[in-house]
Amino acid sequence: MAEETKPKAKKEKPPAIEDKPFTEFMEEHFTPTLKESLIKQGLDDIELSFTKADISISGATSEQPCWQVIGTWQQGKRQFKLYFLEEDIKGQKAFSYGVNGKPPSTIESFMIDERKISLDLMVLYTLQRLNGQKWLTRN
Repeated sequence: MAEETKPKAKKEKPPAIEDKPFTEFMEEHFTPTLKESLIKQGLDDIELSFTKADISISGATSEQPCWQVIGTWQQGKRQFKLYFLEEDIKGQKAFSYGVNGKPPSTIESFMIDERKISLDLMVLYTLQRLNGQKWLTRN
């Protein structure tokens, strides 16, 4: 007599870290991973913070504060901000930077063409954007 074959139970995959609640993902995964990547790029005095604040760019108005990752180094002479205009990593994001301790003067869209947002992509795009300023490597 042939043994009955039971269908194998599928192992449930743990949820992707990108599916975690926004602030948990940002505090536990994105910010530490970004900091580690920036240190590997040679920014040994990088300070990163994750906070909810107004957009501090002249002429940019926001109805309400938004979540921001703020990075500073060289005793505050270089600074960048990643803005999360919605409390969602898949939502609208923006980028700004300032030099010599001055506040940013422009805000640019960030990661607008990506359909799938992952931790690795967010870190990669941030590094690419900073490298575009020649802040990480020299030409």
